[in-house]
Amino acid sequence: MNTHSPYFPSMLLFVITLLQVAAFEEGDRAALQAFKSMISHDPQGILNSWNDSHHFCEWEGITCGRRHRRVTALNMRSKALRGSLSPYIGNLSFLREINLENNTIQGEIPREFGRLLRLEALFLSNNSLAGKIPANLSYCSRLTVLALPYNKLVGRIPFEFVSLYKLKRLALHRNSLTGGIPPFLGNLSSLELLSLGANSFGGNIPDSLGQLKELEALGIGGNNLSGTIPHSIYNLSFVEIFSVPQNQLHGSLPTSLGLTFPNLKYFQIDQNFFSGSIPISLSNASKLEVFQIGKNNFSGKLSVNFGSMKNLSFLNLYSSNLGSGESDEMGFMNSLANCSKLRVLRLGGNQFRGALPHSIANLSNQLQILALGDNQLYGSIPSGIGNLVDLYLLEMEENQFTGAIPKELGKLLKLQGLDFSGNHLSGEIPSTLGNLSSLFQIFLNNNNLSGVIPSSLGNLKRLAYLEMFENDLSGTIPEAIFSISYLSNSLNLAENHFVGSIPPRIGNLKALRSFDVSNNGLSGEIPIELGLCSSLEDIYLGGNFFHGSIPSFFRTSRGIRKPDLSRNNLSGQIPLFLEALSLEFLNLSFNDFEGKVPTKGIFANTSAISVAGCHRLCGGIPELQLPKCTENKSSNQRISRSLKILISIVSVLLGIVMLSFFIFSWHKRSRPSRQPSEPMIRKALLKMSYKSLLKATDGFSSTNLIGVGSFGSVYKGVFDEDGTVVAIKVINLQRQGASKSFMAECKALKNIRHKNLVRVITSCSGVDFQGNDFKAIVYKYMPNGSLEKWLHPDAIPQRDREIEIQKLTLLQRISIAIDVASALDYLHQHCQEPILHCDLKPSNILLDNDLSAHIGDFGLSRFYQAVSNPTVSSSIGVRGTIGYVAPAEYGLGSEVSTNGDVYSYGILLLEMVTTKKPTDVMFEGGLNLHNFARMALPDHVMDIVDPILLNDDEVLVGTDNHGRSQTRTNSTLECLISMLRIGVACSMESPQDRMNITNVVHELQSVKNILLEPKTMFNKQTDN
Repeated sequence: MNTHSPYFPSMLLFVITLLQVAAFEEGDRAALQAFKSMISHDPQGILNSWNDSHHFCEWEGITCGRRHRRVTALNMRSKALRGSLSPYIGNLSFLREINLENNTIQGEIPREFGRLLRLEALFLSNNSLAGKIPANLSYCSRLTVLALPYNKLVGRIPFEFVSLYKLKRLALHRNSLTGGIPPFLGNLSSLELLSLGANSFGGNIPDSLGQLKELEALGIGGNNLSGTIPHSIYNLSFVEIFSVPQNQLHGSLPTSLGLTFPNLKYFQIDQNFFSGSIPISLSNASKLEVFQIGKNNFSGKLSVNFGSMKNLSFLNLYSSNLGSGESDEMGFMNSLANCSKLRVLRLGGNQFRGALPHSIANLSNQLQILALGDNQLYGSIPSGIGNLVDLYLLEMEENQFTGAIPKELGKLLKLQGLDFSGNHLSGEIPSTLGNLSSLFQIFLNNNNLSGVIPSSLGNLKRLAYLEMFENDLSGTIPEAIFSISYLSNSLNLAENHFVGSIPPRIGNLKALRSFDVSNNGLSGEIPIELGLCSSLEDIYLGGNFFHGSIPSFFRTSRGIRKPDLSRNNLSGQIPLFLEALSLEFLNLSFNDFEGKVPTKGIFANTSAISVAGCHRLCGGIPELQLPKCTENKSSNQRISRSLKILISIVSVLLGIVMLSFFIFSWHKRSRPSRQPSEPMIRKALLKMSYKSLLKATDGFSSTNLIGVGSFGSVYKGVFDEDGTVVAIKVINLQRQGASKSFMAECKALKNIRHKNLVRVITSCSGVDFQGNDFKAIVYKYMPNGSLEKWLHPDAIPQRDREIEIQKLTLLQRISIAIDVASALDYLHQHCQEPILHCDLKPSNILLDNDLSAHIGDFGLSRFYQAVSNPTVSSSIGVRGTIGYVAPAEYGLGSEVSTNGDVYSYGILLLEMVTTKKPTDVMFEGGLNLHNFARMALPDHVMDIVDPILLNDDEVLVGTDNHGRSQTRTNSTLECLISMLRIGVACSMESPQDRMNITNVVHELQSVKNILLEPKTMFNKQTDN
């Protein structure tokens, strides 16, 4: 080659350039191969195309530049990849975008990412990334989008990010980040979105955020933020989304709120401590779509005019303490008639007073939820409510409504839930209710309704709950009711004036679990067809005029646990077959039974039976103090005439006393107690002084604070007398509903005993040293904390960890699931009256020294069988926690029965297997945890379960002849599939499709046996 040619330098430069390009391209290929090598699981085979038969620019998920053939984008979004990130990605120097969202990438974000100087967008959301956010990402000075939500990142937001001046979107929500919100974020003047919600940030909101003039969305909810919102933030005129719920913020809203936020669409400040009035200037927020301020301490009249909010779809003012007490303050509802897109209107749990305006008929025809319960509303229910044809939930319970139930309700053909309980409604039940073929539950109890039950209700073939107790209904029970084979949970007609007999057609209700017709005027014999109700558990027939003997169907009705046949005219002998039944309580009092009382089975427990007032009975166990049974007449003849007269007089006097008591009880309209008078049931919870609790907690020191809930704080306490360690829940009586919560929890826990329920030691109700009311409950201390901490240990700040938490094994998780299901089964099936927990979630499952699970926090619980004090057993507002409460019952609160708890349990079980929270941001656009698990069954289960379960040391069962580990992969997978199937079955949208909790216990026990069986077999083989 002629080196002296004038073209030689150009040719040399060209060759060098080609060599450099080839070298750079080979570097990109090597970096991508390194990425592939770190991916351990690729169920969709995405990386199969990454081979030498194609140029890497043609590989799936890769985008290259047209000019340089260098990698500019790596997009593997939602490919179900599992593995970790290779640091060699940092060699892709032309990379502008990385999108690995919605996978299961573990490990830390490589520091080498800081070498990607051209990087503009980094999407790593919804993975399992851990560790700290690398500070040298700040070298990526072109970054406009940094999205790392829904991971397990810890630590603080790096101060070095102050140099990312081009950043427009910073999303770090759903991690375990700590510290305060750094003030330097206010210097990132290009920010349009700042999302830091669901972390553990504390302290105040920095004033500097008010400098973000381009900000459109601010999301900082679900943290531990306190103080007030800086006024400068309210001047950010571009803000469309303002979301700060679930913090400890206080203060009032500025009067100019609706003027300074002219573009406001979403306003969410629920579950804080805001006070004052709702600014009338919000009337100008014409773009508002969601307005959610529930569970705060607002006050005063609501004077906002909603008429300009054409796009308003969700208005939630629940439990905000609103209301001025004026005679009529519901005028604001007139303006809601202009909100044509309104779907949810929740005004319950406030102090609104007044009559419902007739303009309610003009509300949006898209309205699905209308919840007005627990206010001070009066007057009649407007007939125009029948225009709201899209309603599927109508709640007006616990008000002062009078007049008749409008017949126009018969137009609401989509209605699934109707609750008018606890009012003063009168007149007859309109027959048009029979048109509502979608109705799942009707609650009309505790009113003054009269007349007969319309036979048209027999058309409600999907009805599972029918509760009309404590009214003035009369006539016979229509046979049509007993044709509703779907009626499975409750038929409660107690405390009325029904006459006649129970129709034989009751045998059609084979799925019915609870039947209550106590305190009526029913007569005839107890129909043997009740024996066909094979699911029946609770049967209350007391306070009627039934005669005849105890029917033989009880012999084969193995599910019945608490029959109440008291205060009737039943006669004959008590059959011996009752000894063989697994009864929990048997009330036969005040009948005309005669002969010998059995002594075995339930009759051996005086606290579980009652035969009071049955004067012709004899024998039984000595504790019953009945006369001995005699074998011949001669002994009877030896009784003196004077003694017989004395006995007759005493019997008459006793009868008069009992009759007077019965008349008094009837007049008071109180429900008969079905609770056994066992010594173990305390007359009242033991009391403890404020002083002793103050001392035990070192003055309620923050160092002893172990948890904060909706209605109070929980402290660890030690009593000096004996060194007993306890948990003390101090009720925050400033929160609306807190006192109700205290009473509900005391009532729920005082008479129940189960190894998997947190035990109440005592309570305290008095005043503190300042004379303020003080209420607290003392529980047995659970040293291993909550299940929440064990499922999501990375979310706990290191300073708050009292114990070293490791990942739970599969066997431990199954055992915990069995414990929780057993406790629910007890609450729903085995208590004197079914108890609904209403807020089942990981943070309410507590673990003892042996990691045995105990359900706690009964502050939202209620008795399903409403008893003599409707205030205590009534609803305390919206029940449950978002994500764990059943969508189909949203708005029904705890009125939804045991099926609501079963749904929550299903979500809990799915979370235990996947460690995915139901509130994850990945669950949007119709996807939820239930569907996420259902779609993975059965072939993709390994893709969604917690990876630790696939590397569980307990999976190892031994070694083969060559010393290699033998595994039980098949049985592990079988167990995981079974657990997911059970979780999916419990969390079905339709309550009637959900799994029975008793069956859950049995099936999970079988799953546990499968997991343990291989180890047992191996041990037997080695023994030989």
